[in-house]
Amino acid sequence: MVLVVGPSGAGKDTLMSALRDRLKDRQDVHFARRAITRACDPDAEDHETLTHHEFATRVANGETALAWEAHGLGYVIPKACDARILSGETVIANGSRRVLQRAADKYQTAIVLLITAPVDILADRLARRGRESRADIERRLQRADLEPQTVDNHVRIETSGTIDDGVQKMLAALRL
Repeated sequence: MVLVVGPSGAGKDTLMSALRDRLKDRQDVHFARRAITRACDPDAEDHETLTHHEFATRVANGETALAWEAHGLGYVIPKACDARILSGETVIANGSRRVLQRAADKYQTAIVLLITAPVDILADRLARRGRESRADIERRLQRADLEPQTVDNHVRIETSGTIDDGVQKMLAALRL
């Protein structure tokens, strides 16, 4: 299990998309499609949409590989990912810092890729999205915990360079 985590604006989705393209011919690497309790947005991550009731039922019935709640939403990495891992495949999933310890406890070979960038770069990227004022973004980033809790197999990847540089760092960390 490879969990890709990091603050908003770090480039997680961009790097995961580029990594997916780079590894498209690898039969032993699978990118998890999460289920989330929010409507699909064509400009955001492709995911299965769940109601809050469906999320709670899946969690209660053990029908998830990993699940967590953040920002009023429920997130699920599908149970089918466990079978892929048991068969020797690598599963790469967009994760959360909230679930790192559970992942480390469940998957002895779990790897965490922390995708991050200097605060000024994060602020610039978030400002380009146009959802918050520059001052609001900077205050939010100053309060944010930009580093995850300490877990084994944690690799920090800074994205102040090109997308290809970031993908190369991910490949090196995963030894792929």
